[in-house]
Amino acid sequence: MQRLLFLPVLLLGTVSALHLENDVPHLESLETEADLGQDLASSREQERDLALTKEVTQAEGEEVKASACQDAFEDEEAMESDPAALDKDFQCPREEDIVEVQGSPRCKACHYLLVRTPTTFANAQNVCSKCYGGNLLSIHNFNFNYRIQRYASTTNQAQVWIGGILRGWFLWKRFCWTDGSHWNFAYWSSGQPGNGRGCCVALCTKGGYWRRAKCNKQLPFVCSV
Repeated sequence: MQRLLFLPVLLLGTVSALHLENDVPHLESLETEADLGQDLASSREQERDLALTKEVTQAEGEEVKASACQDAFEDEEAMESDPAALDKDFQCPREEDIVEVQGSPRCKACHYLLVRTPTTFANAQNVCSKCYGGNLLSIHNFNFNYRIQRYASTTNQAQVWIGGILRGWFLWKRFCWTDGSHWNFAYWSSGQPGNGRGCCVALCTKGGYWRRAKCNKQLPFVCSV
């Protein structure tokens, strides 16, 4: 009788052992899948970190470039606007070096001066302000741009300063006018302003197109007074 009872128990133990053996590969597969999932997640995290690092590096590079551009002009502007830093022989342009530009029919009271004497952007703005109580010229439509280009072509120079300048930091960089008026028009040359160098804007005397130029370049200029 005891032998008969022992036999089912033995059979039950054997079947359980077989089930356990069959479950082992399944458990190992689950563990492998979990490991792969962790590896994949870790790989994605590393890719995100690398992408973030690349973006930060690029952003820092753009910010440094923008800040260097802004600092270069501000340093020069500070020198020119400081009476102690101005050349002792500083004088307003001679009358023979000035060409009066007629205002547009819509603004007969507007008054513009083309100064033939080449100088830097900051000094040109300083002359417009101190000598004539105005600013470097701002341009807001094609017809006026064409009018200025016709007068500027008499200087025998390739370019003249107008009042556009790149200011700001990082993503907030933008072109603006020294007189504070709204930037609502542009007439860039091919490849400009993206491929240009410099933070200041010059008008080409042939064609009237605009180009970026280094602010310490010496050019004739146009004042709005």
